[in-house]
Amino acid sequence: MREIDRNSLPRHIAIIMDGNGRWAKKNSLRRIAGHQKGADAVRTVVRTCRELGIEYLTLYAFSVENWLRPKEEVKALTKLLEEYLRSELSEMRDNGIRLKAIGDIDALSEGVKGVLRDTIVQTACNRKMVLSLALSYGSRDEIVNAAKNLLKECQAGKFDESEITKDLFSRYLYTTDIPDPDLLIRTSGEYRLSNFLMWQMAYTELYFTDVLWPDFSKKDLIDAIADYQLRERRFGLTSEQIKKD
Repeated sequence: MREIDRNSLPRHIAIIMDGNGRWAKKNSLRRIAGHQKGADAVRTVVRTCRELGIEYLTLYAFSVENWLRPKEEVKALTKLLEEYLRSELSEMRDNGIRLKAIGDIDALSEGVKGVLRDTIVQTACNRKMVLSLALSYGSRDEIVNAAKNLLKECQAGKFDESEITKDLFSRYLYTTDIPDPDLLIRTSGEYRLSNFLMWQMAYTELYFTDVLWPDFSKKDLIDAIADYQLRERRFGLTSEQIKKD
């Protein structure tokens, strides 16, 4: 396991948890077994981030495109989410983890929405880490919805068109009270964003690994953070300007 500087941690880590199906196929199991094993990796990552002092963790749990998967798999995934929330509530409360959900939550089943909202309410006062689950989430949909809501308020006279800025627009996104990710991790060897936080990741450091999500361990997370700490984040400036500041 690589060494990391705990004084230079990313404030916000986002993860595209990819490879559950391939892990199941590799191990001659049904796809749902891969998702079940992936839930264990979620627990490991959440606990490790909390131990390290990461302030924000956002997990891409279910995309809008995932609704197109076979109905049996979608049903199993939503059931697994419900079971996860029930099983982890006490640990979230005990460890100061506040749960948030981003995405089209209304598209979820009533059962899942009930457990999700209850978990959000019961962890609302926690302040040590924010765990955001992207559920029925699509970045393009998020941006379009933000633009529509912004336009409505502009037409209602709340502000003038000349007052619209990038900061103002960001307030209409699902992530309005969450800082942009510093580090994105994507597992399973894929090199794309898959419609995830595209506005928010304008200057995010990207880290890709061949490890399938169910096999993603504490060591793999530490390695990703160590790699992040080797990078120079310039945000459009030159190295000389960064060093001068």
